[in-house]
Amino acid sequence: MSVTAPQGFEAAGVAAGLKSTGKPDVAVVVNRGPRKVGAAVFTSNRAKANPIIWSQQVILDRTVEAIVLNSGGANCFTGSFGFQTTHQTAEKAAELLGVAAGDILVCSTGLIGTGDEAFRAKVLDGTEQAIAALSADGGDDAAHAIMTTDSVAKTALVEREGWSIGGMAKGAGMLAPGLATMLVVITTDADLEAIEADTALRAATGKTFDRLDSDGCMSTNDQVTLLVSGASGVKPDLEEFTAALTELSDQLAAQLQGDAEGASHDITIRVANAVTEQDAVEVGRSVARNNLFKAAIFGNDPNWGRVLAAIGTTSAQFDPYDVDVWMNGVRVCSKGGPDRPREDVDLAPRATDLLIDLQVGDAEATIRTNDLTHDYVHENSAYSS
Repeated sequence: MSVTAPQGFEAAGVAAGLKSTGKPDVAVVVNRGPRKVGAAVFTSNRAKANPIIWSQQVILDRTVEAIVLNSGGANCFTGSFGFQTTHQTAEKAAELLGVAAGDILVCSTGLIGTGDEAFRAKVLDGTEQAIAALSADGGDDAAHAIMTTDSVAKTALVEREGWSIGGMAKGAGMLAPGLATMLVVITTDADLEAIEADTALRAATGKTFDRLDSDGCMSTNDQVTLLVSGASGVKPDLEEFTAALTELSDQLAAQLQGDAEGASHDITIRVANAVTEQDAVEVGRSVARNNLFKAAIFGNDPNWGRVLAAIGTTSAQFDPYDVDVWMNGVRVCSKGGPDRPREDVDLAPRATDLLIDLQVGDAEATIRTNDLTHDYVHENSAYSS
């Protein structure tokens, strides 16, 4: 169910002492080929962690041999020492694997602004341990090693005739688009050219990970990586592959949403009948980032007035007095006015579906978010990030 399900990949996850809990905190995923294609999408935050700065250079030639990931420290805003740590991590992995350091991606997650010689030593030691433990069955161990405040490991597998795509992800807070606080590694044994892998990844990410907006906070370390081994020997149609990759990415995005810090409701916002997809995304995001609406859902209050107030702040084309709103299958607002009684809406289940019908076109988009809870505030006041 993870990154070692497709042919041509090995992985491992080990405990190097970065986490005070003693749980696994360093993971390595290696592409054994025959193709060594890599594609990646990075955070759009201008404040980028050292591993992001390094990996953005590595991915330029779209050749990737392996990826090293650590939890327990973001290695962000740690100056030249931090960049040297990332560089040395890649060099250590390259030396042990017999490849070039410039073909090693590095990812980190954890607390921003901390890092010392002990951190560096543990990352390097963990890299060595993980490479020694590489296995074709090591995907689940790797998925556990990248967890931070996650309560569960997140993995997915999509299979097609003769080829497959596997993935792992971490993320539970600071989930906002471009990307979210996530590290995602996706592997496939389909035989793809580098440009095909990049095209498919950007298309899939744009409709899944980039539409996860849990709390509006964008991180510094986010990276979604696709590794292509070509080991199946099967060359799928690009459209078919993109659809399968989007399916897998959507599964992982849903798991990230479901594990969001402190959340009691998973809110899926579908905006229908917009003039453009961009309008639909803007409208959905306006609701996903509206704290009044999110607090209402936490209180099991189907307050559709807060929905209309939120979408009225956008530049999307629609008439606010010609909008329908549905909550969990009940139309609570019709033509910008009240419809069925609020008491008809059951918001007790964790899954909450919000449908906003703009009635001006045929474009649509879906945004994932969560409610705003006491537990979210407590967790993010008690845990530095």
